[in-house]
Amino acid sequence: MSETKKQTGGCQCGAVRYRARGELGYPHICHCRMCQKAAGNYFLPLAAAMREDFELTRGAPKWFRSSDLVRRGFCGDCGTPLFYDIPGADFINITLGSLDEPDAVKPVMQSSTGRKMSWFHAIDNLPVEPQPETPDRENAIAASNHQHPDHDTESWPLGERP
Repeated sequence: MSETKKQTGGCQCGAVRYRARGELGYPHICHCRMCQKAAGNYFLPLAAAMREDFELTRGAPKWFRSSDLVRRGFCGDCGTPLFYDIPGADFINITLGSLDEPDAVKPVMQSSTGRKMSWFHAIDNLPVEPQPETPDRENAIAASNHQHPDHDTESWPLGERP
C-alpha cells in the first residue's frame, strides 16, 4: 500500500473500520433513488478507493445487492452505510460521511440530478435555530455517547454497548 495519503473511517458503533491509502477518486454526491434509500437521506456522498489501497481494519460489513451490478456494504450492528461496491471493479466507493475526517474530501461533481430534491436551492435560506445546544444538554450527550470516536482504537468496543 502507498503511504502518501491515508483516510480512515468506519461505522457509528465501531464494529467495522477501514483504511484507504492514496487519493480518493471522483468524490461526488449521488442523488439517485437507490442511494437515497441506502443512505436514508436525500443524497449519498461517495468517493473511490483503489482496492489495492483499501483494507478493512476491524470487522466485516454486511452486504445488500441493490441491483445486479452493485452491492452496498453497511454495519450489521448499527446500520451505518459504508460502501458502494461494483464487484470486479478495481475500486470500491466509500461513503464520505463514514470517514473520520469527512470535511477533508470535498465533492467535485453531482450525479443523477434528475432525482435531486427540487427545493435544495433554498436550503441556505432556511432559518437557523436561534439557540445552540445548552452546555447541560451537550454535557449529557457527551457523557452518554455510545458512538465510536473518529479515529482508530486499539480495541472495540471501548466500553459496554447498549
